[in-house]
This record gives sequence, structure tokens and C-alpha cells, in this order.
Amino acid sequence: MSYAESTRTPRTLTDAEQARLLKVTGEHARGFRDHVLLSFALGTALREAELLALNVGDVFGVEGKARRRVQLRVFKRSNDDESMQEVVLPDPLRAKLEKLWRWKKQRGEGLEPDAPLFVSRRGLRLSSRQLRNLFHVWQERAGFERVLSFHSMRHSSLTNVYRSTRDIRLTQRVARHKSITSTIRYAGPSDEDILRAVRDLPC
Repeated sequence: MSYAESTRTPRTLTDAEQARLLKVTGEHARGFRDHVLLSFALGTALREAELLALNVGDVFGVEGKARRRVQLRVFKRSNDDESMQEVVLPDPLRAKLEKLWRWKKQRGEGLEPDAPLFVSRRGLRLSSRQLRNLFHVWQERAGFERVLSFHSMRHSSLTNVYRSTRDIRLTQRVARHKSITSTIRYAGPSDEDILRAVRDLPC
């Protein structure tokens, strides 16, 4: 990553967009898988490939108990330190995952340790194309006025961490960045910061 790229402020979802996205997916029974997937993205800052590579055994212990810590098997190789590839799951996400485990069991989806966590309607591992498509569909249903890439979920998650802690080193750990230079960009103004700054300007 070049210096210009590392300092460019990433595109993020505003607080309202995050809330609407989770609300609209949570309101639809057929959107439950997607709701958990998007919650996972916002709660962990996982990249697209990292999310889609997750297996049931990576996330669940015995009888569908969600793990507190998940060791990634697939991750961006720019940071090949496997000791850094551990993700801590927030409690609200763990509760949703345990509900997902029961939902998968009721539907007859595979719960073997090596079964994919997120599957398509055909019972196959969800693909990148399908993930990007469903993200686009839910943005439309949530009434977004702009189109964002799925990677904006990672940017939003990391921006949320920095905004709540003001700790760039902690944000680096959550991001699993090898160099803090890659993390500095999250200390810049987010889309939410811009929205708040201009909302009440006299005009």
C-alpha cells in the first residue's frame, strides 16, 4: 500500500446506514443468514474472503456454542503472522451466531466442523459474487442513496473501533495490520463525521 492509499480516508457507512442495514435484514425471515453475515462483518472487520472461508467448526464448539475467539485459516497474506490472525467476537454477535446454528439445524444444513458457515440456497459455500450481489440488494432495500462496496463494511467496523476508543494501536490489532501505517487512515474523518459537521450548517 502506498502512502497516498494509506492516508486516504476510506468510505464508510454512517451510523444510520449501519442501523438501517441491520434492521431491514433482521426484519425478513429469508434475510436471517444475511443479517448474521453483515453483523459478523461489522462486528469483526473481517474481509470478504475471510468471512466466506469460515467453517462451522471455526466458529462453534460443542452443540452450537459460539466461540469467543476465532482463529482464521484464510487471511490476507500481506500479514503472514498467524499469531495475529485471531478474531474476538462481540457478545451480541455470538448470540446471533447461536441462533444461526439452530436455524441451520432446522433447515438441515451441514453442521460438521468442515461445513461452510454461510451457504447458498443450493447448499454450497457462498461465493464472492453472491455476497456482493446480496449486499447491493440489501442496500437498495435499506434505502441507501449511494452504492457502497462490501469492503466498506470492514472500513466501517474499524472506524467504529477507533471512534469509540481513540486508540490507534488497538484499532491496528483489530484490523490485523502488520504496519500501523495501514491503520492511520481510520483516524481521519469518517462519512459520519462529515455528516455531523455539515448537518446544521446555515444555508
